[in-house]
Amino acid sequence: MFHVEREVTGVLVGERLPAVYVYQAPVRLWHWVNALCITVLAVTGYLISHPLPTQPGEASGHFLMGYIRFAHFAAAYLFAVGFLGRLYWAFVGNRHSRQIFTPPFADLNWWKEVLFELRWYLFLEKAPKKYLGHNPLAQVGMFFLFTLPSVFMIFTGFALYGEGEGLGSWQSQAFGWLIPLMGGSQAVHSWHHLVMWVMVCFVIIHVYVAIREDIMSRQSIISTMVSGYRMFKD
Repeated sequence: MFHVEREVTGVLVGERLPAVYVYQAPVRLWHWVNALCITVLAVTGYLISHPLPTQPGEASGHFLMGYIRFAHFAAAYLFAVGFLGRLYWAFVGNRHSRQIFTPPFADLNWWKEVLFELRWYLFLEKAPKKYLGHNPLAQVGMFFLFTLPSVFMIFTGFALYGEGEGLGSWQSQAFGWLIPLMGGSQAVHSWHHLVMWVMVCFVIIHVYVAIREDIMSRQSIISTMVSGYRMFKD
């Protein structure tokens, strides 16, 4: 148990606190399905932008790029549907389910905690603070490097998909306006590819920080996204 007195912008100070149920089952399920989707999308997206060398034999005997594109499109649909479901759960779930969508940017104390966490990650603070949900710096990172990029990738992805489906498809009607707005199909492709790398970098940082905090901050991080419970050590 951890000593907790009160909660200020998510940080704990004061009387003893047992393990706390933080992440509900839909959030945890979405997290792991989303991780799988991003992995498939990044790998297949890279292969689509950098096609494999020509296969030997007759072209009619190969459908490798077709399978890669199918995997990309299937993962994209699952990613988009999952994101909509996660957005719905932000309204009906507990307050921790809303953190990656609604950081309290107007709260001055919250920004002080952001700066503290930045110093902690830079090894300029000697002791960590403990949080029930995401710490403030994590909220900033997830909002700008995951939530907003996810919306961008869904919109641009369906805009590009609509080109293949045709002008009458719902994808083209709903998202096709992005192509002329962004300067043409090639520009959309380039931005879609660039933001993929933003999300890949975020995933690398996210994994590193989760492992680091699990070891150094004396609170459960990785196991919390499995069990849902945040546990603290003195």
